[in-house]
Amino acid sequence: QVQLVESGGGLVQPGGSLRLSCVATGSIFRFNSMGWYRQAPGKERELVAGITPAASTKYADSVKGRFTISRDNAKNTVYLQMNSLKPEDTAVYYCNFGGYYSPTSSWQGDSWGQGTQVTVSS
Repeated sequence: QVQLVESGGGLVQPGGSLRLSCVATGSIFRFNSMGWYRQAPGKERELVAGITPAASTKYADSVKGRFTISRDNAKNTVYLQMNSLKPEDTAVYYCNFGGYYSPTSSWQGDSWGQGTQVTVSS
């Protein structure tokens, strides 16, 4: 059974940057897609970015050009580099294992990390 551990969240000022990391253990990481999702208070969880085993990527329109998802198969780790952060990016960010991401569709996998809080505020 896969285990996911996120890190890298915190408090940052608008316009700042953060990098989230998610380490997967107990799984065949390199053969599976990975995703980052977020949930703000009072809102549903939404896809932020996904990456396939071949490193093809998919982004929510709200983060295109600001966020970058990447993976390091040697470290069983997926990253989310977040630049030009806005207050509306404030949410708990979750790592997801085993979903599906293509230009026209996506769905989440069954395994989730515990989440890491990102707060963008001055």
